Amino acid sequence: MSAAKPLLLIVDDDALITESLSFAFAQEFDVVTSHSRPHAMTLLGQLRQAPQLALVDLGLPPFPHRPDEGFALISDLLALSPEMKIIVLSGQNDEDNARHARTLGAVDFVGKPCDPGRLATLLRQTLSFTGNRRGASGEGLIGDSLPMQRLRLQLGQYANLGFPVLIEGESGSGKDIAASHYLHRLTERRQKPFLALNCAAISPTLLEPTLFGYAKGAFTGANTAKTGYFEDADAGTLFLDEIGELPLELQPKLLRVLENGEYQRVGETQTRISRARVIAATNRDLRQEIRAGRFRADLFHRLSVFTVAVPPLRETGADRLLLLDHFRRIYASQANLPAFTLTPAAEAIWLDYAFPGNVRELRNIVIRLTTRHAGQAISPEQLLAEFEASDVVDSPSTEAGGLAADDLEHARQAARKHLQNAARLNLDATLELWERAYIEAAIELSAGNMSQAARRLGINRTTLYNRMEGWSRQ
Repeated sequence: MSAAKPLLLIVDDDALITESLSFAFAQEFDVVTSHSRPHAMTLLGQLRQAPQLALVDLGLPPFPHRPDEGFALISDLLALSPEMKIIVLSGQNDEDNARHARTLGAVDFVGKPCDPGRLATLLRQTLSFTGNRRGASGEGLIGDSLPMQRLRLQLGQYANLGFPVLIEGESGSGKDIAASHYLHRLTERRQKPFLALNCAAISPTLLEPTLFGYAKGAFTGANTAKTGYFEDADAGTLFLDEIGELPLELQPKLLRVLENGEYQRVGETQTRISRARVIAATNRDLRQEIRAGRFRADLFHRLSVFTVAVPPLRETGADRLLLLDHFRRIYASQANLPAFTLTPAAEAIWLDYAFPGNVRELRNIVIRLTTRHAGQAISPEQLLAEFEASDVVDSPSTEAGGLAADDLEHARQAARKHLQNAARLNLDATLELWERAYIEAAIELSAGNMSQAARRLGINRTTLYNRMEGWSRQ
């Protein structure tokens, strides 16, 4: 592949589409293709660099008529490379799917069939927006709200202490910026390496050799010895993102490094010493993972010598306007286009929107508005078209959708009767049965509209799809 061309990933289970688009884009891009989510992630693990761009179909195997595999792939790709620009190319052309794909982090949504020339123009425009969440000048977390001021104060206090820091926060909220900017660039280690590894983006079998390195002949394909992230980080900083995805069997080895700096390459008996500072991040509740037996309590305590929480955008008030101004200025300059503005009514909607995808979602909305409405005053209708519909409406209140005292008593009586009559009860299986019954009832009442079903259940669509995906694994 030519190093001069941008790398483009196309994921579609229709071979005719991948072949025709590969041919159409071959002059401008180095194209790699895949037919499924597992194959795409395996393929990316073999590449020397992550693609700058991706075209992703929603209806992928093993569920060709449902978009959940495509949604999951968007999350996987952004976990691997947060700066990857993803465009959804799909025959499932309803607005709910488009909005949800954008909320997850896709830059845009294009329905099939699509003119290759128009798609090539969109790819070029998307590639031109190169600024990351810090912007061109490399500043850190943006915001003047009390939660952001508190976060920056904490990061400043912990920056040079050298102990591990656990960064908690939702996807897209800026945990990587907190680690790289405040806990590395503004510290005494800033001249040393900063290495980042996403534990969710690598196969569990490859995590150990990736972290600790391996000896020649340690496993099939290990033709030479190779250093790992701990060795390459030297006395710098090693950022372990999505630490909650670290396999249970590997956790004692990470604990050993944190306790005394010792580790071994895979296939070696020689003990090596790491001087790297470990920063970990998670969007999971690790305390809950401990209770579920998926995360070691002793490792959690070692990782969380200091803990900081990056607030979601819905808790930072007018910071959403500061971020709007920041990205609008950057992307208008990059595209050499006049910046858009918001009408007063649209600005009020902007401030009311929860931004479930956090800064990543906000950034992508600004990219789309810059491309489509350069120099215009954005109306409420134009702005609402970019938002996830299920998050614009208010969530059901406890008065409207909660359990009343009589409902709880009826449920308690049913549970008492069940316990009296059951020879052996599996509480987890019983709760899963009731959850599935409510989900299927909500989908039926919503005539198959997944956004409406999620609203009926008081959850977001991503949670709904994740719970349904769990059925297929049982």
